[in-house]
Amino acid sequence: MSPDQVADWTSLLPPLIAIGLALWLRAVIPSIFLGIWVGMVLESGEGLDGVFTALLETFQVRILQVMLDADNVSVLLFTGMIGGMVGIISRNGGMHGIVNLVMGWARTVRRGQLSVWFLGLCIFFDDYTNTLVVGNTVRPVTDRLKISREKLAYLVDSTAAPVACIAVLTTWIGYELGLINKAISGLEGFEMNATGVFLNSIAYSFYPILAIFFVFLVSWTCRDFGPMRKAELRSRVTGQVAPVSSGESLEAPLETEVAEHIPRRAINALLPILTLILSCFVSLYITGEGDSLRARLGSADVYRALLWGSFLGASVAGALTLGQRIMSLESLIKSWVRGVSVMVEPLIILVLAWALSDTTSALGTADFLVAATGDKLILPLVPAGTFLLAALTAFATGSSWGVMAILLPLVIPVIWSAILAGGGVPVESMPLVFATVASVLCGAVWGDHCSPISDTTVLSSLASGCDHVEHVRTQIPYALLVGAVAVVVCLVPVGYGMPWWSGLLLSVIVLVLAHRLLGGPVEVADSH
Repeated sequence: MSPDQVADWTSLLPPLIAIGLALWLRAVIPSIFLGIWVGMVLESGEGLDGVFTALLETFQVRILQVMLDADNVSVLLFTGMIGGMVGIISRNGGMHGIVNLVMGWARTVRRGQLSVWFLGLCIFFDDYTNTLVVGNTVRPVTDRLKISREKLAYLVDSTAAPVACIAVLTTWIGYELGLINKAISGLEGFEMNATGVFLNSIAYSFYPILAIFFVFLVSWTCRDFGPMRKAELRSRVTGQVAPVSSGESLEAPLETEVAEHIPRRAINALLPILTLILSCFVSLYITGEGDSLRARLGSADVYRALLWGSFLGASVAGALTLGQRIMSLESLIKSWVRGVSVMVEPLIILVLAWALSDTTSALGTADFLVAATGDKLILPLVPAGTFLLAALTAFATGSSWGVMAILLPLVIPVIWSAILAGGGVPVESMPLVFATVASVLCGAVWGDHCSPISDTTVLSSLASGCDHVEHVRTQIPYALLVGAVAVVVCLVPVGYGMPWWSGLLLSVIVLVLAHRLLGGPVEVADSH
């Protein structure tokens, strides 16, 4: 499509095809690729005659273009390097050392549940690692305390993706920054960089924040409701921690196995993580300009800082492992490669998401949506509507990253163009942008959280030794309550101008009251 052509309804086909096929096929990668292909056919203007040529150019032109971008490559390298570091510290005994350190305090039901919650916060940098390491390692302790497997799976699942989604340095951050950067590039009058948008959006990430709080509330009070309370009563009264339908096949997966001779030293994980965090912040300061810390961080070369930090973190993990003769060099490299390989599929989705974003930009999809909706688009309700769309799509597909890849490059230009078209002041309207960005990320996490076909939900069941259907059945009432409060009490009022902190404070009060009303006590006598 040439620049002088006006976008029409066909510009909606690429993202609609990507979403529709993802829902139908439950496979994100081919769905996004087909969306790009259709977009390339429309962009060529040759109709059916250009179908085959567009197929070739989808791979040779569009995907190659995004791969040649230096910032995009930096994101891919950073994400892969973080995955490699996680692979090392998961197998050198470091992660298990952290778990053992914390679980030594767990001598009662309340302490056991709070320990799992705390570990979920500590292992913040990757949801898969969080789920597999915590679930596999703490299960003997929670079994001894007569905490049901359903409750353990809920604790593990609800402190994995929600934490990784909003933590500043995780395997998610490069992916999220890459999508946001592509979405805001070229927007008229948009002056903030991707890092600034992400950091500001954390305050509006109501579902993950409230989900983490609710896990603490449930753990501290030892009150439950719905199917979860029945599972807890069964476990506490009869000592049967696993549901009847659970089988031996649901025991610990092999991905986090550590050889018996390897020492469980927390320092072997803590030091690489601290190196990653500190080196990233120091690198941000070094690469920035200005007299104040805010000015330096705001002007810093984020991608360079992430690359330096991830490389140094992985290097320290490797040096500690080799220095203590925990692994041979060959085993160390294999552990690093296995960690990187876990990130391959998400990185493929990210590359395709960039290509789809370029395609919709070339077709003028965002401009058409703004022009078509006009006065019909109620700006204050966009964050809540975006959350629901992302949640439903993620629930049906089981992929939070796939939903982010499809929606972020689309909704950010739409909300920004609508703000400008409505005569809004860009600076004053930024909270609406932050809330919309957060709604995509958080809605995707909620849908993924509740979906029975989600990889993290399945892994939580496996790592906790819980029947998968029982895990989903007992977790959904909690997720529905938190999600409803996040939308009704936070997103809708914030869209109309209420400060984000007011929404969070009010939501905490509502959750405490709802939990007190719905929940009933479960016997919390010490179990030894």
